[in-house]
Parts: sequence; C-alpha cells; structure tokens
Amino acid sequence: MENANIWWLLIPILMLPIFFAMGWFAARVDMKTVLKQAKTVPTGFYNSLDALVDKNTSRAARNLAEVVDQQQNSYDLNLTLGKLYRQRGENDKAIAMHQALLASPDTVGEKRERVLYELGLNYKSAGLVDRAEQIFLELKNGNMAKQANELLLHIFQQDRDWQQAIETAKLLAHDEQTYQFEIAQFYCELAQAALFQSDFQTAREYVQAALNANKKCTRANMILGDIEQKQGNFQAAINAYSAIEKQNYAYLSMVGEKLYDAYDALGKPQEGLNVLIGYSKTFLQLDLLNVIHEKSLLLNGESVANQTALELIRLKPDLNGMYRLLGFQISTLNPLWKNDADMMRGVLAQQLQKSRMYRCRHCHFKSQVYFWHCPACNKWETFTPNKIEV
Repeated sequence: MENANIWWLLIPILMLPIFFAMGWFAARVDMKTVLKQAKTVPTGFYNSLDALVDKNTSRAARNLAEVVDQQQNSYDLNLTLGKLYRQRGENDKAIAMHQALLASPDTVGEKRERVLYELGLNYKSAGLVDRAEQIFLELKNGNMAKQANELLLHIFQQDRDWQQAIETAKLLAHDEQTYQFEIAQFYCELAQAALFQSDFQTAREYVQAALNANKKCTRANMILGDIEQKQGNFQAAINAYSAIEKQNYAYLSMVGEKLYDAYDALGKPQEGLNVLIGYSKTFLQLDLLNVIHEKSLLLNGESVANQTALELIRLKPDLNGMYRLLGFQISTLNPLWKNDADMMRGVLAQQLQKSRMYRCRHCHFKSQVYFWHCPACNKWETFTPNKIEV
C-alpha cells in the first residue's frame, strides 16, 4: 500500500519532461505561424511604413498603392491609402478611392459609415462643403455621430449658420465639454445681426440667451449697451458697459469711448471721464490713454489733459505713452531740437504700427483688427482685448 502511494507521488515528477516537451512544441508551432504570416505581408507595405517614418508621403503613397493593387479586396488598405492621398492634398484621388470602396458589396454597416465619414472629409478638404455637409448629416444619428456633429459644427460656423451651430453644439454638449462658451458667442452673432437691422427686441432676446448660456460673456453686455445707447436709454447703457468690469475687466477698453458718450448724453461728461481715468489707474493693462487724452482736451484744455495723460504714462510706460509724451513736450523744446523730436516721434509712430497689435492667445495670430472668432485657429474670444507689443 505504501509503495502505491509513493508511485502516485512520483507520477507528477515523471510527467514533467512530457509537459515541457509539449510546451516547447506548441511554442514552435506558434512561432512558425507568426513567421509564415509575416512572409505573406507584401514588401511594399513595409516600404510604405518606412517612408512614413521618413516623412516621405509621396513614396509612402506610391508603395501603398502597389500593395492595394496586389490586395484588391483589402478594406483597411484602401481606406488608409485614401486618407494618405487626402493628407497630401490629392483630394481627387482620395475621393475616387473611397467612392470605389463605398461601391463594394462588402462595405456595409459600420464599415460603410467609416468610408462615408472619410469621403466627407475628402469633400471638405477639396472645398466641396455642401457635399461634405450632406454626408455628415446622414451620419449624425449613427455610430459616427459625434465625429460627424463636430465637423458639422465647424461647417455651420464657417457658413455663419448660427442657429444650426447652436443646435449642433447642444447635441455635442456633455459633462466634460458643455459648449456653453461657444453657444453664447453664437447667440451674440445673432444679436449683432439683429441690432444691425435695428430689430432691438430680437437683439435683446439673443443677448439674454447668450448670458443664460455664459453669464461671463462680456460681448453680450457690450451688445446690450449698444442696444440701450441706440434706443436712448443712456443710464441702462452705462449699467451694461459697467457690468463688464465684473465679467472680465480687460474688455473695458473696448467700450471706453461708448461709456463716455453715454455719460455725455446724460450731461455728465466729466463723471464719465473720471470713470475712465479710474479704470486706467486700477487696471494698468487697459488701453484707454488715447480716449482719455482726447476727451480731456475737450473738457479741460491742453494743460490739464497733458498732465492727466502724463500721470497715466508714468504708471505704465510703453511705446504709445512715449509717443504721446513727445507730443506733449515738443512745443516747449528749443527750436533746434524740434526737428529731431519730430523725427523721433515719426519713428515711434512707425514702430507702433508694426509692433502694437491684437494677438490670439491660442495660435499667436496677429492683427491690427480685433476678432471675436480667430480666423487662423477658429477659436472664440482668444484675442487679447488690448493691443500689446509683439
């Protein structure tokens, strides 16, 4: 009995070489399978990958096209080659490639949606926006809905179709990205258009919708102030413009002159000027020096206006301040120095024109004109609200 027990204990030990041999054999079989499959991959595929690593898209496309010719029914290769053509700007080839793939009887279900999406991108890249829009509208309720709606949102902004943009942004909204910031800007675009047509009631409704979407939307209060100003509600205009201080004070310089005009319309021009001076002393980056000097000249004369401007320049010396300062002092200079001072002021004026600009904080695009929607990167409210030295 004891011998039988010993044999039961020895059996696992005796079986170890057999298990080892089986494992070795299985590994060899798997390795042979991998090597066999690797040999079936066309050389052109690896050449294409190598070209992509070297950033030679022309050679990559040529090598991949050769592989596609050999593998006639390869869905993935055809899809990828079309994308590579689009990346190279060969949109006609990309469109033809994806249209042919779409015509295949094997391209159904999710595969069809993927090819349609790529075809829509091809049309968009080629400037055929209407065709792209039709495809993305077809996809907006399927598996590619999110990607399709993101592209539709871009197209609607490009076409200035703000109502469609609002609806699409609301569809895309989720916890991580609510799109409320963009939606507020879309409503502001509608409000601005209504104000341009003197449809004050509609403009007010859109402004309120913008503030409901984003209570810190400074542009909404700017437009509201313009509405009140045009309707002669000057105190209400002052209230709207002044509310910008709590939203984002950097934008006060964009309404400085309008704020003064509202005070002036109420018969309180000096109070309006004092408000602007107070803003400039509190928020040093505001670009209000020119309007303060011009209005002070009208109200208080050259001596007081120059002294007020000089105090502000000393708080924040910059090129614009130096240009103004030379202008103040030029009349008191010795006649021998006046020509030189005029020359220096002219050089400063040229430098100001070149170096003081609005700049997009996202892509650093520079412009002498302020844009709410950056024409370079398509981001909203990324321009510096005050001109900066660049």
